[in-house]
Amino acid sequence: MSDTPANFAFGMIGLGTMGRNLLLNMADHGFAVAGYDKQQKQVDLLSQEGQGKPVAGFTDPQAFVSSIKTPRAIMMLVPAGAIVDSVIAEISPLLAPGDILIDGGNSYYTDTTRRDEELKAKNLHFFGMGVSGGEEGARFGPSMMPGGDKDAYKTMEPVLQAIAAKVDGEPCVAWLGPGAAGHFVKMVHNGIEYGLMELIAETYGFMKTGLGMADDAIGQEFAKWNDGRLQSFLLDITKDIFAFKNPDGDGTLLLNDIKDEARAKGTGKWTSQVAFDLQAPIPTVDSAVSMRDLSKYKDLRVQLSTLYEPAAGQVAGDKDEVLKQLEQAFYFCTIISYAQGMHMLARASTEFKYDLSLSTIAKIWRGGCIIRSAFLNDIYNAFEHDKALGHLLLDGKVQELVQGAVPGARAIIGAAVAAGLPVPAYTASLGYFDAFRTARLPSNLIQAQRDYFGAHTYELIGKEGTFHTQWTGLRGNVESPKGQAANEPPAVPKE
Repeated sequence: MSDTPANFAFGMIGLGTMGRNLLLNMADHGFAVAGYDKQQKQVDLLSQEGQGKPVAGFTDPQAFVSSIKTPRAIMMLVPAGAIVDSVIAEISPLLAPGDILIDGGNSYYTDTTRRDEELKAKNLHFFGMGVSGGEEGARFGPSMMPGGDKDAYKTMEPVLQAIAAKVDGEPCVAWLGPGAAGHFVKMVHNGIEYGLMELIAETYGFMKTGLGMADDAIGQEFAKWNDGRLQSFLLDITKDIFAFKNPDGDGTLLLNDIKDEARAKGTGKWTSQVAFDLQAPIPTVDSAVSMRDLSKYKDLRVQLSTLYEPAAGQVAGDKDEVLKQLEQAFYFCTIISYAQGMHMLARASTEFKYDLSLSTIAKIWRGGCIIRSAFLNDIYNAFEHDKALGHLLLDGKVQELVQGAVPGARAIIGAAVAAGLPVPAYTASLGYFDAFRTARLPSNLIQAQRDYFGAHTYELIGKEGTFHTQWTGLRGNVESPKGQAANEPPAVPKE
């Protein structure tokens, strides 16, 4: 515990798991740091874990702020929403013009935009920063996604680079763009995370029910995959879960005693909602969000399982060959999940003028964060080679990987559907790919239907303007709406 409380370089508000471990990480790198929490037990934990380090804890906000040297740099790591606003309201009157306030939680990006404008009016520097990596990442090196006030980030850059995860000696942190760019990128990161977790869960279900594999065999298969091209943090922890026995010593797998009802904090739902607003399709993420919701209806699921037996059957074929196809299928869907997220980021970059560098985002995701994986190197290379790449699936190397894996995806999805195994994220991934690689979709019929029942107009191949047809009667007449320019939709009659 430092005895010079007037000379701390950095302050942290919120001494929960993430905030406390980030402070200790900073202290390990030689920075004198202070923490503030209203709960004395959290301050006591910081004191215990930070013994012998340049760390101090406070429950008095004024004493906390006064302990940090000016210009002050303070990070908030508290739950998203109204709590962030209440902390800002409490702390900002104690700050001086030029001080820096950082929101390191999972705040919704529009809230970050609003707070940036409000604090700018008070001559305070502010930026939102996504932090990924969980407890271990916070303590030993997270991936961090800051955006907003670039000058404020530059002031904090030496600290953030020091504590970030390193890949090939490079820190997994970079300023990403103005406004709420950092929190937006973290939101999409979490959406990809939802998709990957659902794909792993569906793979587990396929092995356990469809192939009748024992738990230890499933764990060994995941471990084998993690030693190859599918290497990732999520598979790494999954193999550990399949090796973890009940603490009571009966030798059974703890996983089998956990309720099959998945919960969520909302960031995946935000990703889906914003993707719809941006018209950026991310069906793998959407399926993952929906399946977490569906899993909560346990009583209904049990009831329906008795009405529609058998719910699922075994998958036919040579098990070794099926497992080979399953590895291909999972790899294919992994590529698609990342591709959807990167496309959404590209759309947001244009819509919100973030000017995001997709290669930089892939680069800082390679270490420290929950979705780190070997495939992120391929994503980095794709966007570094062509910074104007319109979609990840257009990259030549990625094209080779997809073409090598998609046959396995088709085989596994077909087998799962035939056996009655639920694989919605798998099927959503393949449907997305097949739709995007189709030059002419049947969407022209939808436009004709919309024009038929609502006079919503349509466009014609090779002709400028919009058109409307009177679909009933002896003959349909294709015409531009009368009394207005051809590229303007007609007024829809009120019912």
